[in-house]
Amino acid sequence: MIEYGGATVPAVVERRSLATAIRHGLFGRCPHCGVGRLFKGYLTVADHCSECGEAFHHHRADDAPPYITISIVGHLIVGLMLSVEVAWHPPLWVHTALWVPLTIISALVLLRPVKGAVIGLQWALMMHGFDPNAPKEDE
Repeated sequence: MIEYGGATVPAVVERRSLATAIRHGLFGRCPHCGVGRLFKGYLTVADHCSECGEAFHHHRADDAPPYITISIVGHLIVGLMLSVEVAWHPPLWVHTALWVPLTIISALVLLRPVKGAVIGLQWALMMHGFDPNAPKEDE
């Protein structure tokens, strides 16, 4: 906010590229600069970007990344499982030995990039504290 003639008006904010922010998030990079790290652990989001200083502590990814990951993995695994069943009719132990580990591994591999993409989406759309014109939390 900017004080102008006794009135408080919103500051002009640059337009943020949705595709670029999501792409940066997919690769675990800061959605603003694309250089700094978004995560400080496997799924732990850094408080701020080490390169540009963009704050990440107010993101609200919450349940969206697991939900999206489950949807992607579920569609892929079920489609592959049905294809294998129709083509070769393997016994149940083969299905279990093949699909259980593949499901777990693919979910773990996809979860972090999906969470980064959700945070990038929130940043690009100025959601959950990423809007510089929003009132501060302590006000």
